[in-house]
Amino acid sequence: MLVQQILTSKAAGGVVTVPPSATLAEAVAVLAGHRIGAVVVSEDGAGVAGILSERDVVRELARHGPSCMAFSVARVMTARIVICAPGDPVTDVMQKMTDGRFRHLPVMEGQRMTGLISIGDAVKARLSELSMEKDALEGMIKGF
Repeated sequence: MLVQQILTSKAAGGVVTVPPSATLAEAVAVLAGHRIGAVVVSEDGAGVAGILSERDVVRELARHGPSCMAFSVARVMTARIVICAPGDPVTDVMQKMTDGRFRHLPVMEGQRMTGLISIGDAVKARLSELSMEKDALEGMIKGF
């Protein structure tokens, strides 16, 4: 299965983004409002300046306490982003996430973001793929 197949199966609505100038408090409100674990940091909704995850927020709270909520997202975000492409196999994406110990990958076509893949998306797709393979093998064995 390829990343593009996951993006096609996800609900439409685009990727949730915040600008680098947003405060951490504003970004946390976006995370909570959308019930998501990470938000892409982008000036225009197409490029990727970074990602802000729940882990980033917790790290800053531990270091600075509640006063960090006034920090800009640019100060707190993860700026070194690993990406994937629509044609990448899901297994490769899962390996990148495992190796890097992160849970979200922007999907890029050139310099334009076309989606965001979470570890949950990848696991769900892989489980579906394995289930179909199992059913096909059982069908072959049983003569269906």
